[in-house]
Formats: sequence, structure tokens, C-alpha cells
Amino acid sequence: MNATDENTGEERSSAVNDIHPRFAEALRELGLDEVIGRVRRFPDTARTTAEAAAAIDCEPSQICKSLFFAADGVPVLVLLDGSAHVGMELVRRELGAQKITRAGAHLVRESTGYGTGAVPPFGHRTKTRVLVDRSLLGHDTVWTSAGTPYTVFPMDPKSLIAHADGTLVDVREPIV
Repeated sequence: MNATDENTGEERSSAVNDIHPRFAEALRELGLDEVIGRVRRFPDTARTTAEAAAAIDCEPSQICKSLFFAADGVPVLVLLDGSAHVGMELVRRELGAQKITRAGAHLVRESTGYGTGAVPPFGHRTKTRVLVDRSLLGHDTVWTSAGTPYTVFPMDPKSLIAHADGTLVDVREPIV
């Protein structure tokens, strides 16, 4: 049974069944069993930064966006704060790729095992290169997908980067 958090209106996860099984297994494999109890399940979908921030009652910049790309056809996940826009040219240069495109839903699911709008930072079906924008380090805690459009979990950014085996980069589009 889920308990509703009266302050934010979202449901707190109390059972492994509330999160994606692949993600729950990844948490166990990483020794992060305690994170399972911190997963929050929303009554409605939270596929966008705005939806997730409103449901959690946090700033959009505290939401960790998961953006999936194909760099010369190779999948890559970019994590950055929810208020930022990714600089495609910055990502391309960081990877040394000739061409970078947004990955289609098929490539996202085939590579990660999750649908678009629900990709967590780790626990993917295949080894995925992960770039993490430095903007996430500006927060003590960020919230990111737990593998479904209804679930998120909190983690400090340094731990998130380490568990995602991410490379810290600057790919946030400059504010002009």
C-alpha cells in the first residue's frame, strides 16, 4: 500500500512493485537497496520537467533531465538540470562525433529497456555512455526518473554521477 505525502500530494513508494523491475534490480546490484524506499510514485504521469517539479514541489533545476541521443549512430545519455537546454553542438564536440541526433523511441527502448520520458540514469539494458552536465552539481539533491513516467527518486548529484558512470561535462547551452 502507498502512503500519500500530505505536503506534496505524491505517493511514496512502499513496495518494489511501484518501480520498474529492471531499475529495482539495478539498485540492488549497486548496493542501493535503500533508494527503493525513497522512490516516489505520482498518481499522474510526470514525463516533463514541469510536471515532475510541480508534483515534488521543487525547483525545475532540481529535476535531472535524461536526454537520449545518437552520436554517429551510437546511443548516449545526457543528464542535466531541468531548467537547462542542452547544446547539441557542445555534445557533438564533447563526443568527437560527426553527427548527433535525438534518438528515436525505438533506440531509447532498445538501448535502455525504458520508454522515452522515463529513462533513469543507470540500470540500462546495454552499457550506455553517460554525459552529466556540471549544472547538476549546484544542488544538494536532484530528482530523476526511476524507470517509469510515474516514478522518481532523490539522490545527491555526486552519487548519481558515480553510479551512472557518468563523465562530467559542460553541455548546457549558454544563457544569452
